[in-house]
Amino acid sequence: MANKKDIKKVVLAYSGGLDTSIIIPWLKENYNNCEVIAVSGDVGQGTELDGLEEKAIKTGASKLIIADLKEEFIQEYVYPTVQAGAIYENRYMLGTSFARPIIAKRIAEIALAEGADAICHGCTGKGNDQVRFELAIKAFAPEMAIIAPWREWDIKSRDEEIDYAEAHNIPLKINRETNYSKDKNIWHLSHEGLDLEDPANEPQYEKKGFLEMGVSPIDAPDKPTYITLHFEKGVPTQLDGKTLNGVEMVSALNKLGGENGIGLADLVENRLVGMKSRGVYETPGGAILYHAHEVLETITLDKETARIKQYLGIKFADIVYNGQWYTPLREALTAFVDKTQERVTGDVKLKLYKGNIINAGVTSPYTLYDEEVATFDEDEVYNQADAAGFINLFGLPIKVRAQLDKKRNNK
Repeated sequence: MANKKDIKKVVLAYSGGLDTSIIIPWLKENYNNCEVIAVSGDVGQGTELDGLEEKAIKTGASKLIIADLKEEFIQEYVYPTVQAGAIYENRYMLGTSFARPIIAKRIAEIALAEGADAICHGCTGKGNDQVRFELAIKAFAPEMAIIAPWREWDIKSRDEEIDYAEAHNIPLKINRETNYSKDKNIWHLSHEGLDLEDPANEPQYEKKGFLEMGVSPIDAPDKPTYITLHFEKGVPTQLDGKTLNGVEMVSALNKLGGENGIGLADLVENRLVGMKSRGVYETPGGAILYHAHEVLETITLDKETARIKQYLGIKFADIVYNGQWYTPLREALTAFVDKTQERVTGDVKLKLYKGNIINAGVTSPYTLYDEEVATFDEDEVYNQADAAGFINLFGLPIKVRAQLDKKRNNK
């Protein structure tokens, strides 16, 4: 806990949501009426940023700084993670996880530039985000004091937070009945809390207002949508022949995927802090990109590289999930991934249909697939008789063991 008498200026990671809305007056009440500079990292929250400056200042902040991080977020954090094939526990496409490091880095830079005494965040003491934020802050402002109200105040629940907000006349966009805990950015939207806290409850995908980035597969069109993605060295650069930057690409795929019920994930995951938690995620464009990239690698990576990359992808996902983006190990793994992507160039055609992503063709100038070698028809390049010698050598340990077991059993 920061020494309160030394805190005169605080930079707050500000979203305008329930937690950070009440933190501004709480900081001023509990830290000697300190100056509070609110900072929002724009990673594609969209309308959530509307009216944020007025709200921040009205609740006690001296100013609001909004940092546009969207393109950097996609190019420097999202795409490298997709290239790594990193998905946490087979389902979670890391939407919140890799957004935190870039936001925290920018907040740390602003705090240093503003001469702040502390950085404050609204992450709970039960969650992963407190770790992600603070590890990034330690990487860029290692001497900076950190204030985490959830680890200090007497508030115990989101209901009590709403009570505090109402008592201090702080306007909220939520109410007690629809108070899901959500995190939104250009990559995804997460839903936690309320009925979702019981894994026995089915997510209400068909209920109006639950899904925000798309529709339930049940409500998706009966006609499939075809798309073609072009990749250069593992990075998506064109959609249906049109060159797009990162923000444009993800936005376009979110629209196409959402319309077709793509990218819904309901999982009970293992949090970094030790407990299991249930979340429902919408990642329509991300699901398409992960799938397309994986398809392209099937014809451009050799078997052994693909196997090692798959294994390291699990570790990469853990690193991202655990907030360890700014570490030598993550940098080393990214260097490995970059090497594997040198020939991951080509086109992937996909069919989107009622929540399904169906392969519809893949080509690459660097393909390792040779139809003449693989064909079941007559060919001139493969001597099938060679297989006998290969099998004899490959199966030699099995044969020797069986022969020796037979000798031992006959004694």
